[in-house]
Amino acid sequence: MMPGNGPRPTTIGELRSSSHTDRPVKDELRANLLARLGRGEPLFPGIVGFDDSVVPSLERGILAGHDLILLGERGQAKTRLIRHLVGLLDEVTPVVLGCEVNDHPFRPICARCRELIASEGDVVPIDWLPRDGRYAEKLATPDTSVADLIGDIDPIRVAEGRYLSDELTIHYGLIPRTHRGIVAINELPDLPERIQVALFNILEERDIQIRGYQVRLPLDLLLVATANPEDYTHRGRIVSPLKDRFGTQIRTHYPETLGDEVMIMEQEARAPAGRGEIRVRVPAFMKETLAALTSELRRSPQINQRSGVSVRYSIGNLETIVASALRRAAHTREPEAVPRLVDLPSALSGSLGRLEFDAVEEGREEEILLRATKSAILEVFRRRLTGFDFAPVLSRFDDGLTAETSDLMSASEFLGQFGDLPGLGKLLGRLGVEEESPGVAASALELALEGLHLSRRLNREAAGRVGGYRYEGIAKAR
Repeated sequence: MMPGNGPRPTTIGELRSSSHTDRPVKDELRANLLARLGRGEPLFPGIVGFDDSVVPSLERGILAGHDLILLGERGQAKTRLIRHLVGLLDEVTPVVLGCEVNDHPFRPICARCRELIASEGDVVPIDWLPRDGRYAEKLATPDTSVADLIGDIDPIRVAEGRYLSDELTIHYGLIPRTHRGIVAINELPDLPERIQVALFNILEERDIQIRGYQVRLPLDLLLVATANPEDYTHRGRIVSPLKDRFGTQIRTHYPETLGDEVMIMEQEARAPAGRGEIRVRVPAFMKETLAALTSELRRSPQINQRSGVSVRYSIGNLETIVASALRRAAHTREPEAVPRLVDLPSALSGSLGRLEFDAVEEGREEEILLRATKSAILEVFRRRLTGFDFAPVLSRFDDGLTAETSDLMSASEFLGQFGDLPGLGKLLGRLGVEEESPGVAASALELALEGLHLSRRLNREAAGRVGGYRYEGIAKAR
């Protein structure tokens, strides 16, 4: 805990005379968490859908003083959750100036600081380390070594005349350098088992050994790891003694509602910047369609659910349909770029590589994705427009109307095929449109036409244009 609002101490002696309280990092996290909970402050701003499931488990793990492992498929905000833990550390903390392992002035653990304080005492200068400097993150890869995580003998220091047995010859790895902080290891099962074994002492005895030397470094840290639950529970790629040392296991999940998925998309998608005078608007029903598609794929038996369908899939699709709408507006010189269903094919083809299909489905990927897209569109159509009177629209097609659309057809040209269409305002109202415009009206009408087609009330076929469709009445099609 840092001292009051006055000048910060600059030496160990000044620190002893201040109101500073020394406490282990897990006690620090516990105390700051309890203070936040008492004030009713949000713990994890920007994390959507975890309030009643993941967050309570995480809070209990911190209050219990446990090392943590987060289990979940890709794209479930595991890393973001861990990074938010940094906010539970004190704003600044004192360290011995120049120490490689962030030694606390009252309890140094490295040989250099122990010798320095023993010889110079209270005049030893200190520094103040911000909370961001107390966090380290490592992506586990097969080439990760013990030296990367723990440390190794530095040959340059040996060449300077020190003996190999001298603790000062050690070049510390990532974990000792984050002493008194938080260490995150992403995708822990990808660490080779011999490297996992090196973490045993850190998690239990809180010390390290380097090259067989008995280097006693009583580390003070919180270790947090992430893993795919399939790797963790079935493949046995985390060695059992290591699994046993994590006190709390936390299971993350994908958004459980379309509303949560849409909220994450809106939050994470890169802000759609218009070009010149072009304004970008994304109707809510288009975002719902993308969210429904992702949800449909997460339920599909043809998709490898061990890998999952990340929220990044929804975010990427949103960014792509916005780009497609901007491209159309630039070509047609429209003042507004509004994504329409006709922009979906470009998004789906561009994001096909994000999905992992079961091996038996090889060659049928586009067919499976198309079927899921139709189900998503129909879900949004039924939820938004069930009971709506489409008689004015259908009567136009019964009278011989043929309507075309394409990814480069302007909203005005598309709407012009229908003339003065009764009930268009009511349609927009049912779809939650508050501010009408030609672009939004065209997007809404495309959703209605596609929903009618999927409900077998209109016929649709590919048009001559690239990325185009032609809608006809059922009777005429026959």
